[in-house]
Amino acid sequence: MRLTEHEQHILAGGLGPVRQKAMQQQVAVGEFFDAEDMVEVRQAHIMADTESLGEAGVAWLEELGKHPEKDRRVAIPTITDPRGADFKSYDRINHDAAYVALERRASDAFQALGVLMTDTCINYQTIMPPVMGEHLAMGDTGVVIYCNSVLGARTNYEGGPSALAAALTGRTPRYGFHLDQNRRGKSRFRVTHRPEGLEEWGALGGIVGRCMGSYYEVPVIEGIDAAPSSDEMKHLGAAMASFGSTALFHMVGVTPEAPDLQSVFDGTPPDPVEISEKAFADFMADYAPPDDGLDVVVFAAPQLSVLELEQVASLLKGRKVADDVACLIATSPENKAAADRFGLTRTMEDAGAVVLEGVCFYQMHARELGEANGWSRLMTNSAKLTNIIGGYGYRPVLGSMAACVESACRGRVVR
Repeated sequence: MRLTEHEQHILAGGLGPVRQKAMQQQVAVGEFFDAEDMVEVRQAHIMADTESLGEAGVAWLEELGKHPEKDRRVAIPTITDPRGADFKSYDRINHDAAYVALERRASDAFQALGVLMTDTCINYQTIMPPVMGEHLAMGDTGVVIYCNSVLGARTNYEGGPSALAAALTGRTPRYGFHLDQNRRGKSRFRVTHRPEGLEEWGALGGIVGRCMGSYYEVPVIEGIDAAPSSDEMKHLGAAMASFGSTALFHMVGVTPEAPDLQSVFDGTPPDPVEISEKAFADFMADYAPPDDGLDVVVFAAPQLSVLELEQVASLLKGRKVADDVACLIATSPENKAAADRFGLTRTMEDAGAVVLEGVCFYQMHARELGEANGWSRLMTNSAKLTNIIGGYGYRPVLGSMAACVESACRGRVVR
């Protein structure tokens, strides 16, 4: 790899052993992917939940924090994904105190490195959204696909250690979606039914994601005649990334790198795969229950925007969640503060819901939470969550936001 004078200085240990090890790791990654050089990155986003870190990962972070401050502090703005515990509300959902204690240690360790504990997977809606062409080192799959696709920024999926290395050096190897040639369209989809509701936008992401055969297969979507909202794009991308490990999509006439079909393909575009109304119905049917049993309704994955919180609060206003059903709503700390200020939190919690901040359900040791609370049948309007949560022992149900609230209040699934 070609390294600049500054990068060579880091690699030689000129800025201390922590940055030196970070650069050594990045060179190894770059050589593996045949990167020619490094690219400067402006932001880093670190997956930070303790279910991923474990005791060993937390201890490693704590060791880094023992170095002199000038050697250990991150070099660029660095933020975090949702935590694995809400420190204010963990006891309300029977969250194991041992996991909460480990989460506190992780949070303290990251702060010692100068990381901003934003605890969110929707930073693009709340904290310094990146701009077209900006190079980043982002970790969360939903963050990556939104930044790449909707905003036109450039990032690969960065594992926790590689995102931290980028944070310490301000660099990442120039490979993958940092390169023009990897951002070109590879497959084509024509939508003949415009999705209705966030659950259908997520379903579209799931349908396309299931067709993907490679991380580098970039799907191009046509047939959407008016720009989706930020929340609709959020659910579309999060589900596509979950079902397909997809890091970038283009939407013709909507996303910045696809003003028209010809601009995004090299040569003649391939024949399109048609996505009809029936395809949506078939996808939804995959997550339809055979009975009306229900244990928990979850609004999460991704965390809710302020507008989504307002919509849930409006649906819950004056109602009560059934005694035999839990209703959990996850959002970012910034949006939680806004919801408090607008009176939305009070409305939701007066109805019996639990509003969680800085977490996302599946990152909270979800299997153990289910066992502690007797939760098995879970309903959500997030297609991403339905794809993930089965691996934690749940039986997922996918429905609209209104159906989820109705189910929570009636104590049964509404079809």
